[in-house]
Amino acid sequence: MDHANRLNGKSVNGTSVSAFSDLAHATPAASCGIAFMAKASAPGRAKTRLVPPLTFEEAAVLNTAFLQDVADNVLLAARDAERHGGIAGYAAYGPPGSEDFFRRTLPGSIGLIEAWRANFGDCLLHTVEEIFARGHASAVVLNSDSPTLPTALLVETAALLARPGDRAVLGPSSDGGYYLLGLKAAHRHLFETIAWSTEQVAKQTLERAREIGLDVHRLPVWYDVDDVDGLRRLRAELSERQVLSDRQAAGRRRPDKNQPHHAAHTAALMNSLWLNHDFNRRAAALFEAEPLRA
Repeated sequence: MDHANRLNGKSVNGTSVSAFSDLAHATPAASCGIAFMAKASAPGRAKTRLVPPLTFEEAAVLNTAFLQDVADNVLLAARDAERHGGIAGYAAYGPPGSEDFFRRTLPGSIGLIEAWRANFGDCLLHTVEEIFARGHASAVVLNSDSPTLPTALLVETAALLARPGDRAVLGPSSDGGYYLLGLKAAHRHLFETIAWSTEQVAKQTLERAREIGLDVHRLPVWYDVDDVDGLRRLRAELSERQVLSDRQAAGRRRPDKNQPHHAAHTAALMNSLWLNHDFNRRAAALFEAEPLRA
């Protein structure tokens, strides 16, 4: 499957990608810059915590689907955030030398920021500083492990950061980390003395904010898909989303603006995986349940 070309000339939730290009193009005209942290898809180097039940090759393809769906989500938020000064989308990418992968994989309206550093906190801080250097009034770093994050949360973040006065916006993850951090200034202290990749990250970040007297608005908790439990939850959510979409199409339920983002690339890939008998066997053994069905 050619994931690199699936967005070219296609649509995002029924709207042409080209229609978003002027809204989300990485230019200083947008008040808020949102950069999602992105690792190039290479077997054995991307989403390895999902192996098993995935193979290394499947995990790399899933990583690409996540990147495309997160990019779509930022573009959708850009469409809805014009009244707040607009949103520009970026991929903060690595490793060095992978720029061609991202240019092939993501829409041209997503700008690129090389952000490969030894320490993850340095990656985040560099990304924030680079967004400000490109002329934006606020900077948001976003994970790429939450392809179904409600678009409304991105729009809300941009609106909060457009208000007068210094503040931060933090979206806590169910595993103790955070899926989003938005800032109006590059506060280095927020990235210092943090036990990265642990359940203490959000708590410690809030402590650093208190130490410098920075107000923090907390968004609702969401989840990362970086382990088997997250993969199981994603599958359940995608299945529920399809049921809701069918009901809305039949006129029995009105759309909810806070509903999960329709992660089209991820949903298509997950469906194809669950139709694969070998994957069903691997998943069933790991989940300690009977084989799941698409």
